[in-house]
Amino acid sequence: MADQEFANPRLASLYDLFAAERVDLHHYVSVVEEFSAQSVLDIGCGTGTLLCKLAENKLELVGVDPAQASLDIAGSKHGANRVRWFCGEVTTLPEMKVDLALMTGNVAQVFTDNMNWKTTLLAIKNRLNNTGRFVFEARDPAQQGWLEWTKSRTFRKRDLRGIGIVEAWVELTNVSLPLISFKWTYHFKQNDEVLTSESTLRFREKEEIEESLIETGFRLTEIRDAPDRPGKEFVFISSIESAHAGPRA
Repeated sequence: MADQEFANPRLASLYDLFAAERVDLHHYVSVVEEFSAQSVLDIGCGTGTLLCKLAENKLELVGVDPAQASLDIAGSKHGANRVRWFCGEVTTLPEMKVDLALMTGNVAQVFTDNMNWKTTLLAIKNRLNNTGRFVFEARDPAQQGWLEWTKSRTFRKRDLRGIGIVEAWVELTNVSLPLISFKWTYHFKQNDEVLTSESTLRFREKEEIEESLIETGFRLTEIRDAPDRPGKEFVFISSIESAHAGPRA
């Protein structure tokens, strides 16, 4: 089930307006070019920003997300008609084969249950071509990034056309490693309405992620530093394991 931030139509409509410039997505556009991918699956595509960027190229694009409200916004963007959109999980997608599967942002960390995570990995593997790759990012728990999730550090205020002034901030609600829970609050000043969205992320250790990939038939080929958050986040690049695979890079 998607968090209210993405599933509630009113909150989903604010996502792009409040999100900082998605510089992290530039890296994924480069990854598509680096691996010469002709078909791309974006898992947890949200409001479709990345896929609509990629739609400028002649690629086969697929986006899946459990929040229909976010997909409705994605479908209204320029280039959206060049993307196949699906509401659900990667496990519910029809049969397909792609060159590259992606998870951007916090998507890989929303799978708080290890069995669900491994089921998702298997579903991704089954939708990759023999030479396909799976690329995703995850925050390094050693950096304790959640300590910055306070109202004073995250408070933002926007004056939005047709909506008026909206204030937003995030606060921690529970720290029980590896699970971190937090709550976004949105205050619509015009009518003094307050809406909230609660979330939980799982902060897996690098070794734990590597082990889960190996267990589900992937070969981890590289771990990179996230360009937009150097020292704070890892980017994992993996391919399908085979009997003829060479030594791990």
